Amino acid sequence: MSKKQEYTGDYPEKTLYLPGPTEVRDDVIEEMAQPTFGHRMDRMTDLYTTIVEDTKQFLGTDDNVIILTASGTEFWESTTLSLVEDRMLVPTSGAFSERQANVAERLGKEVDRIEYEWGHAVKPDDIRDALEASDEGYDVVGMVMNETSTGVRNPVEEIGDLLGDYPDTYFVVDAISCLGGDYIDIEAHNIDCIFTSVQKAFAMPPGLAVCTVSDAAYERELEKDSASWYGGFQRCLDYYDRKGQTHSTPAIPLMLAYRKQMKHMLDEGHAARDQRHREMAEYTREWAREHFGLFAEDGYESQAVTCIENTRGIDVAATVEAVSEKYDMVFASGYGDLSEDSFRIGHMGEHTVESITALTDAIEDVADL
Repeated sequence: MSKKQEYTGDYPEKTLYLPGPTEVRDDVIEEMAQPTFGHRMDRMTDLYTTIVEDTKQFLGTDDNVIILTASGTEFWESTTLSLVEDRMLVPTSGAFSERQANVAERLGKEVDRIEYEWGHAVKPDDIRDALEASDEGYDVVGMVMNETSTGVRNPVEEIGDLLGDYPDTYFVVDAISCLGGDYIDIEAHNIDCIFTSVQKAFAMPPGLAVCTVSDAAYERELEKDSASWYGGFQRCLDYYDRKGQTHSTPAIPLMLAYRKQMKHMLDEGHAARDQRHREMAEYTREWAREHFGLFAEDGYESQAVTCIENTRGIDVAATVEAVSEKYDMVFASGYGDLSEDSFRIGHMGEHTVESITALTDAIEDVADL
């Protein structure tokens, strides 16, 4: 059983190169220090309608947007409860896609998996084969766009395109670790729900989750006898239409920070933000290939986090600790069983090639590369 370890506030500042949370602008942090106001005041309506409509503009979508005080995990639950009557198909290729399947099973749904070796990407033909082989069909195909555990970016666009041939199957995409730093045209690729947590590529403090909801997904929930309560589409979206607010008390300081950061994101533009993330990813991969290797399947590397294969046999945990102590920079060891076989660099949010280079220089120094 854990024991109390007193929080002292006396900690050195560290620059975060994790797969999330990541660095947050000072002026975004400062927004959270505003005086508290009521969540049913007109000021809240101004705030919430601003962040919802700005998010639609940034993502380039006319789909509905829900912003909740939660982690992205909430939308694993709510999309499953709201859209899956009986069965869903989940391709698993890492820790988070496996967790998505586990969540659905815990909620009492029948889940068929297409299992891939970690580090490999989902293949569209396998999805089509599974859909064609199913006599009963699937209510939902659920998949992870960006596998944080392996550094794999799955071909969501191609899979969404083929799902256009299966109009009764909804497409739910977990883009928790990449949305905002890896451009995707939501409506063009038949995505019914795509969701994220704001502490990743949105570069905001943790505590809010964002989900887009197609009209078809909304209508599907209306037809069901039961659905998610907190993250339910009808409850969230109907309240927004009537009041311009959230149905339950939100974390107002975080939404103030969201408003500020989303203005920065709109100023940069989605295409430019995507290009900056692409350049960081390309630099990190080139560095990894020079000194180590890449864990992800060739051609399917993430644009937000690189998983680097430890081909030199360095002590990963000791290297992470030494870089933190000497340079006040924090990156991540491999996930779970991969903790010493790989390490991960998050290049998302407000980072640049220059800031990523500072980290790789530090790793070279500490690991004597």
